[in-house]
Amino acid sequence: MSGTEVVATSLAAVTALLAPARPAVAERVLLAHRDPEGYVRLYADELEDRGVDEPVPELLRIALVDALHAHGLLAEFDWKEHPEEIRAQLRLLDSAPSADPWALLEDGDTRLHTYDFLEVCGRRYRDVGAALAVIDLESDCYPVVCLRAARTGELIASAAGAGIAVHVLGS
Repeated sequence: MSGTEVVATSLAAVTALLAPARPAVAERVLLAHRDPEGYVRLYADELEDRGVDEPVPELLRIALVDALHAHGLLAEFDWKEHPEEIRAQLRLLDSAPSADPWALLEDGDTRLHTYDFLEVCGRRYRDVGAALAVIDLESDCYPVVCLRAARTGELIASAAGAGIAVHVLGS
């Protein structure tokens, strides 16, 4: 299998894990892989917000984050996000667990800085069989996805095959 095929297979595996019932996510991410120039033209308005106007090395990561976000499967947090906003956005994720991990938070947890609060959230999610993971954009934001805790190793391995770093929170 060529390097291009390995990346495409890895991207398909990642999108199958994070967006199993949404083939449009895989189509969008695979477009960024197969036709980066076409992807940049098609999504120019969204990419402008990220300062991208031509194919860049991190385009696959950006395409994955933007596609998941567009389908309610990812929340993106600024490095100085308020904990209540983080909680509100995580609750809205279509992939959020049915059990309420927020009941497990302590009062002091909501005074933490963004990354520290996300780590606490990751531990709480694990307690209910879910996991939170960050797709590394190498920027000052945290694009966070939710999935079953048992699938995190598979996500990390598949993402690595596409050159995308994923970090599980609270592990």
